[in-house]
Amino acid sequence: MSAIEALSQLLFPTRCFGCNEIGLSICSSCRREWHPHYYSRHLSQLRVHSAVLYSATASKILLAAKENGLKGADTLIVDAIVHVLSQGSFDRHNIRLVPIPSSHSARRRRGRSFIVDISSSVSLRTGYPVADSLELVRKVRDQSGLHASARARNMQGAFALKCGAYPRGDLILIDDVVTTGATLGEAARALTSQGFHVIASVTACLAQPLR
Repeated sequence: MSAIEALSQLLFPTRCFGCNEIGLSICSSCRREWHPHYYSRHLSQLRVHSAVLYSATASKILLAAKENGLKGADTLIVDAIVHVLSQGSFDRHNIRLVPIPSSHSARRRRGRSFIVDISSSVSLRTGYPVADSLELVRKVRDQSGLHASARARNMQGAFALKCGAYPRGDLILIDDVVTTGATLGEAARALTSQGFHVIASVTACLAQPLR
């Protein structure tokens, strides 16, 4: 470790994203809740592949990445998505990764489009190109307090193709977490209604679906 790195650790010690204990970016205890597996289920008539069950630890990691822009948290999310892509038997397809877009206000607040950045890092690891093809065309409510039917209504017609976008190949939607599948289902609709081929979605986390 260089003198600068050593001084940085003294002034700004690494803390676990899950429990905030000094040490590693994710401690052995929190790692038990953030340990990539492979989950596959149908939501909104779309096959969704995920790595980690949503938990308090997962929530803190996602927030550290999305709202605080911490690279270590980004890396954990990228690792999870890459793990799922390696388990999903996608090699025989002509894959393009389609990130779920952030709202204009979220991009301004965070200084980036979160899932586009995550997808770009996944692309560097896997070689699958990114097709940043979707945009939000109307304002949507925060989904966190909504049940399944309200989420579906909230997202209906919210996405459209970007002007000039033509995402060829077998498309895989990329997002950080799936709960009811309303967002992913709407993204798939926006693409398939224009004749494009969505084969699946991959997320870092899988939450318990709301009723």
